[in-house]
Amino acid sequence: MRIDIVTLFPEMFDAIIENGMSRVALEKGAMTLQCYNPRDETDDSYRRVDDRPYGGGPGMVMMPGPLTRCIDRVKQSNAGEVVYLSPQGEKLSHSLVSEFAGKADLILLCGRYEGIDQRVIETRVDREVSIGDFVVAGGELPAMLLIDAVSRLLPEVLGNASSAIEDSFSNGILDFPHYTRPEVFEGLEVPTVLLSGNHRKIEEWRHEQALSVTKRKRPDLLSDE
Repeated sequence: MRIDIVTLFPEMFDAIIENGMSRVALEKGAMTLQCYNPRDETDDSYRRVDDRPYGGGPGMVMMPGPLTRCIDRVKQSNAGEVVYLSPQGEKLSHSLVSEFAGKADLILLCGRYEGIDQRVIETRVDREVSIGDFVVAGGELPAMLLIDAVSRLLPEVLGNASSAIEDSFSNGILDFPHYTRPEVFEGLEVPTVLLSGNHRKIEEWRHEQALSVTKRKRPDLLSDE
């Protein structure tokens, strides 16, 4: 999978290039990442990419010229959707991550300041995606979250492919509780069924626990049942 990122801060992506499952995906050749900086598409010595908004108001807005030139350069070799990380987008979910993981190409657009000129959205953006109902300083962190989530679903990235299948949200509910050594910790014991060796009973227990956790913490996920 090829992911190209339009960002003013390409150095931020070193965090996922050098660490975690995204690093594994890159090393195994399951994914490639490349950053493109709109400042490289400016036509002034200050490499300016923002200006004050028409109509007044606080903050600055990313200008359309450098952004569209940068996106167009990326699209010369990347046929994927242009995804703008925005608080106004559809909320990122497991199903959406799975959809992205099935694509060969993707272009992620990271905004800054008060946002980007609306004409860029209307002429270059295919889709807007949000990581939640809150605002962060720019699209880089949301883009990294999306990339990390996608990388886990790419073939042969996880050491055990069933890890992704059993994750929270993969089957519509939250994950079941997990335990490891020691069997007793601060007076709390590992549930007996997990020590039984009876795989059928363990699977039944895990499903019951997953439903219980979901009803307690995220009942909205069960609203359609």
